[in-house]
Amino acid sequence: MTANLTVKEWVQKCTSLCRPDRVVWVDGSEEQAKAIRQEALSTGELIELNQEKLPGCYLHRSDPDDVARVEHRTFICCEKEEDAGPTNNWLDPKETYETLEKLYDGCMAGRTMYVIPFLMGPYGSPSSKIGVEITDSIYVTLSMLIMTRVGERVWEELGDSNDWVRCLHSKAQLDPENRYICHFPQDNTILSINSGYGGNALMGKKCFALRIASCLARDEGWLAEHMLILGIQPPGGDVKYVAAAFPSACGKTNLAMIIPPEIFQQKGYKTWCVGDDIAWMHIGKDGRLYAINAEKGFFGVAPGTNAKSNYNAMATTQKNTIFTNVALNLDDNTVWWEGMNKTPPEHALDWKGNPWTAESGRPGAHPNSRFTAPSENCPMISPKFDDPEGVPISAIIFGGRRAKTAPLVYQSRDWKSGVFVGSIMGSETTAAATGKVGVVRRDPMAMLPFCGYNMGDYFGHWLEMGERLGDKAPKVFNVNWFRTDENGKFIWPGFGENMRVLEWILARCEGEGGANETPIGFEPRPEDINIEGLDLDVETVRQLLGVDPGLWKEEVKDIRAFYEKFGEKLPKELWQELAQLEERLGLTVAEGAK
Repeated sequence: MTANLTVKEWVQKCTSLCRPDRVVWVDGSEEQAKAIRQEALSTGELIELNQEKLPGCYLHRSDPDDVARVEHRTFICCEKEEDAGPTNNWLDPKETYETLEKLYDGCMAGRTMYVIPFLMGPYGSPSSKIGVEITDSIYVTLSMLIMTRVGERVWEELGDSNDWVRCLHSKAQLDPENRYICHFPQDNTILSINSGYGGNALMGKKCFALRIASCLARDEGWLAEHMLILGIQPPGGDVKYVAAAFPSACGKTNLAMIIPPEIFQQKGYKTWCVGDDIAWMHIGKDGRLYAINAEKGFFGVAPGTNAKSNYNAMATTQKNTIFTNVALNLDDNTVWWEGMNKTPPEHALDWKGNPWTAESGRPGAHPNSRFTAPSENCPMISPKFDDPEGVPISAIIFGGRRAKTAPLVYQSRDWKSGVFVGSIMGSETTAAATGKVGVVRRDPMAMLPFCGYNMGDYFGHWLEMGERLGDKAPKVFNVNWFRTDENGKFIWPGFGENMRVLEWILARCEGEGGANETPIGFEPRPEDINIEGLDLDVETVRQLLGVDPGLWKEEVKDIRAFYEKFGEKLPKELWQELAQLEERLGLTVAEGAK
């Protein structure tokens, strides 16, 4: 427990409201965690897996109506609706507190309330933040022990301070109609009810690490971003770090855990994963931008993850991992999901617990099934993972899934144009998803569902950070692994071969590496991309790097329409960047607006 009066008063208030049968203060010890796991096994919330093949691993099944983030039930609750902006759902704070208080009233009767002190970021780091989550979910409690730093040391770092984030969660009745994930930036409070899914219930995840943290970052002068952090060590050289943002299904975790191609390994290249999802970035004492990973574990999507697509992710899940909504292989009491291998189990239960075979005509694992795994399991986890100072960022990389428009890679002209590049990023829909191919869904900095305030102001904050960084700002790049040929097949091999693009990016950060100027920025010359050992020729690389002015003329019309959503909140600098792009494309402003 803690002597902190603000914590004790808040826990007492929540206890009186939710009325649990008992209260357990989580201390982070393995002894207590073992007891909680045993209780979860007795209630059926966890299923023990084959402890010889998967030591310390368990399966969890969530309610079939509670399997993903619910953006339409996720709210920013601040005094002025305009401060939430056009990309967020807004609710009035006073009215929302009243609504939620009725839902929380007695919601934990007959249950145990767990009080979890957790730290976002390394111990001893000036960049880390503290939260306290109250929950009635054993699954959430055990997942928080994996995903965050939990224990008595958190209380020591907090002391008697009131600088901590209040997180109240209850599964309640798992009622979708009364499901709320509410963020109160002005109160440093998150209230979540009627969901047990990780993204809605693990408060340290997107709720704290991005929505609340982005507001703290704005007020305190740093960046809370939906980015991986990757270290790249050239032969005999120092590790250089990049931070990268991608919308979903664009290979973020794969890049975070990239294994260099054989020819790079033979030369002595190494890669180091600092994080796959969250980057909190502060300006260091030397004026450079430094990043920490606010999390301690990986909450990854299982389907499609295999030894070929992401060997390191598979290795990370082999012990002390919780699998959620995957298939259970009854032959050896292990797990399986689509894309894991080409030999589905002959006898299995699907993610709902029903008998399943490959001929069942339905997925064995839910498409959003997950693994929650400790970072220390990762074979390439960075030695700097727990460094309180973080790692210096040389490059910021944005990316999306574009069939024709965006080239393989290009560099922005400067920080301001880099903010422009991040603000317009997005991916094209597929026929399977929408019935219409090529519709661009804008997702600025991959933060559209996660920014806790008006994104117009968010862009302005990025611009201000650039002014403070000056000539020490990281270089900004955009990548696109998904360029297709006339048959719709991907031209670039992707996965580990993306190291070839990273090599050029780092060379540019060092003031080296060739480039051509194009209307959208600086591109490598075809011969600047190392294709040794690839079944690609220089002419194919030239195709990957092509910039079609006709496609970009259509692009700027869509960008202009997107920008107009933000009205006066959109910084004038971004309007200027758009106008300059139109000019380089040979468009007048009037034509770009059509």
